[in-house]
Amino acid sequence: MTDAQPDSRTALDFVDQAAAARVALSPLRRRLLERLTEPMSAAGLGEALELPRQQVRHHLKVLEAAGLIVEVGARRKRGFTETLYLARARALVIDPMLIGDHAPAAVGAQDQHSAAHLVQTAARIVHEVGRMRGEAEREGSRLLTITVEADIGFASPAEYDAFTQKLTQAVTELAKSYPAEGVRRRYRLTAAGHPAVGALTEPRPLN
Repeated sequence: MTDAQPDSRTALDFVDQAAAARVALSPLRRRLLERLTEPMSAAGLGEALELPRQQVRHHLKVLEAAGLIVEVGARRKRGFTETLYLARARALVIDPMLIGDHAPAAVGAQDQHSAAHLVQTAARIVHEVGRMRGEAEREGSRLLTITVEADIGFASPAEYDAFTQKLTQAVTELAKSYPAEGVRRRYRLTAAGHPAVGALTEPRPLN
């Protein structure tokens, strides 16, 4: 009997291959991935989901081929040796660029406040950082990034406009102090803000 290994899953896995994305988005395989937060066998999964073991085994092989699950051990049960599987990551993020080109175009002053432009920018960040993170991990290094978050509030549209202007000026001045030229390692700085979840139902929404 071989005991299952300790949980070695990564916190987040970036899926940038269309075939793997299709595998992960299958409703049944999603159910299997949700169950594989701990080592389980085809028989155990079949019993939990009330599915034939052979059907479960087939889908496990598909998930394994896509790199979404891994074998983590085996155990003897009722005279048989069962292979144990575990989801490789605790969560999956699918590359937004797999469907269409979401790269944001240059925007004017009005588009700076566009929710669609913010979503496009966020999609580009997920795409670029996800791929670079994977490359860094394959090289045995760590991708250094910067994330700063804060909760803020505005009492009026005038305050909102004033904050936007100050933020724009601050980012512009910082960029001048750290120019992306010469032998410097280039970074992309994005400053973005959006209403907090539930903000549109609060007593005094910003109009």
